[in-house]
Amino acid sequence: MSALSTAAATLRRPRRAAGAPGVATVYRWELFKLGFQKRTYLGLGASIATPIIFTAFASFGPGHHDDFAFADYLNRSGLAFPLVLLLFGAIWLFPLIVALVAGDIVSSEDHNGTLKTIFTRSLERHQIFAGKTLVALTYAVVAIFVEGTTAVIAGIVRSGFHSLQSLSGTIVSAPKALELVYFALLIYLIPIVTIVCIGILLSSLTRNSAAAIVGTLMISLLFQLIGIIPGLQDSVPYLLSTQYQAWQGLLRTPIDWQPIIRAVWVCAMYGVPAIFTAFVLFLRRDVAGG
Repeated sequence: MSALSTAAATLRRPRRAAGAPGVATVYRWELFKLGFQKRTYLGLGASIATPIIFTAFASFGPGHHDDFAFADYLNRSGLAFPLVLLLFGAIWLFPLIVALVAGDIVSSEDHNGTLKTIFTRSLERHQIFAGKTLVALTYAVVAIFVEGTTAVIAGIVRSGFHSLQSLSGTIVSAPKALELVYFALLIYLIPIVTIVCIGILLSSLTRNSAAAIVGTLMISLLFQLIGIIPGLQDSVPYLLSTQYQAWQGLLRTPIDWQPIIRAVWVCAMYGVPAIFTAFVLFLRRDVAGG
């Protein structure tokens, strides 16, 4: 019996003492299933490999990196590396890593023929959806922090644990800079959660993992494209792609909360309708049709 079939069978198995299975049961078994999927390790592998490759092969010659934030500090402080990766990872890397699971979380059940079985057993549909959503979010959080931690370690090995200059020009001590790096990762999760919502929507809508994953990535890239089209500059503050830069407010003195606050409501503007629509589609799913 495959891991997916085992998980499905366990979900529908009555619990002896704790009552009917609920969201926690779905969450545990979705995590179990995730551990047997190659795409899980593909995404986490990319989260680990990318910082290492960047650290190993980036050129640190003077005067060659003055066109993006923290460029001059790549050879002065290892704490600049995770911040630089946050700048460039939003283009395709992080959306792709997140989409690998979010775009597959529902549609894979169609492929494996297990969704109909789960629907007709003791679990409520909203419990199944909540458990799957929580797992997709958990994976996104883990992937981002794995990438950030790997970048911190690789950067420190390469350039040392030294102070960092903020975007306002003030010098931040190394311990404080490390703290800001992890707070930046938390802020970065705001648009990442929105990508998860879009991925789950496409996974529920298309019933095809490849289509959902590629579609999620294409939507993310579309926001990037809109931001560079002449005549559409007024829309830039309200694009999902712009919210990936909200963490930069933390690296100013004093902290600029305006882009962070804007990121919360702009991402909610995209994410809430997406996850609500996915939820409705999931509840109304035709069991007889699969």
